[in-house]
Amino acid sequence: MVIDAQDSNFKTLLQENPQVVVKFYADWCGNCRLFKPKYKRISEEEGYKGIAFLDVDAQNSPETRHLANVNTLPYFAIFRNGELVDGLSTNKEDVFKELLAKLS
Repeated sequence: MVIDAQDSNFKTLLQENPQVVVKFYADWCGNCRLFKPKYKRISEEEGYKGIAFLDVDAQNSPETRHLANVNTLPYFAIFRNGELVDGLSTNKEDVFKELLAKLS
């Protein structure tokens, strides 16, 4: 399951979930739209059950975007216990899964 997040609830979601991955996107971003169904499918895979998957519109959440050092889209950031662990920009599923592996 993917949770929609924004500046108003992002920090609460980080506190409530020890392991978090965030996809930063924008409506105008073609690669963001292409990755959306992959992100949803991966969020439902058994191996990632303990991870909260968040979706953040980068244009409407500048505070959250700044917190994760987002500079290109789509951008993925992982957090453990509220702290940023790593982040990268990719549209490749295997590269994204390598990032997720850093949470285990």
